Amino acid sequence: MNTSPAAPVRLLLADDHPVVRAGLRAVLDAEPGLVVAGEAATAERAVELAAAGGYDVVLMDLQFGAGMHGSQATAAITARPDAPRVLILTTYDSDADILAAVEAGAAGYLLKDAPPEELAAAVRTAAAGRSALAPAVAHRLMDRMRTPAEALTKRELEVLQLVGEGLSNLQISKRLFLSQATVKSHLVHIYAKLGVDSRTSAVAAATARRLIRR
Repeated sequence: MNTSPAAPVRLLLADDHPVVRAGLRAVLDAEPGLVVAGEAATAERAVELAAAGGYDVVLMDLQFGAGMHGSQATAAITARPDAPRVLILTTYDSDADILAAVEAGAAGYLLKDAPPEELAAAVRTAAAGRSALAPAVAHRLMDRMRTPAEALTKRELEVLQLVGEGLSNLQISKRLFLSQATVKSHLVHIYAKLGVDSRTSAVAAATARRLIRR
C-alpha cells in the first residue's frame, strides 16, 4: 500500500501588484498541500511561465495595465495540452468580465475580497479539475440562464463596454473587426434589451446592473 503523501499543488501568481502577490503568497504558502512556485507581474510573463510547465494552477488577475488582458492570457494558457488550470482572481464582477474569462477557459472565478479559506478551497477545487465560482459570480451566471432572451450576448457586452469607454462606432468596428452596420445592429439590440434609446442611457443602465465595468 502506497502511503506517500500527495504532491503539493504548485501555484503561479499572476498579478501586476507586488503587494497583492505578497499577500497571496503569505496566505497560500501557509495552507497544507499548496506551494507558490512562481510569480508573474504581466500576463505575457504568466503565459511564458505556464508554457514552461511545473504549475498546477495559475491565479490570474484580469487587468494588467498596458499589454495582454487576463482573459487573453487565460485563453493562451488553456489552449496548450496539459495546461495548468486557471483561476481568475479579480476585483471585477461584471457580466462582460465573467463571460470573457469563462469563454477563455478559466476553471474558476473568484473575487479578491474572498476570505482566505474560500480562496484555498477554490484553488484545491480547480486543481482537482472542477469548477470554482464565487457565489456572486455563480448567481449572475444563473440569472443569465433564467432569462436568456433579456441577457446581452458576449459580443453585445463587448460593444457596450467600448461605448462606455467613449469609442465611436467606427472605432468599435476597427477594434472588434466588425462592419459599422454590424455595430449599429448590436446597439439596436442592446437598446431594446435594456429598454433605453441612447448610448448614454445604455451605458448608465448597464453599469447600474454590473453588466459592464466603469
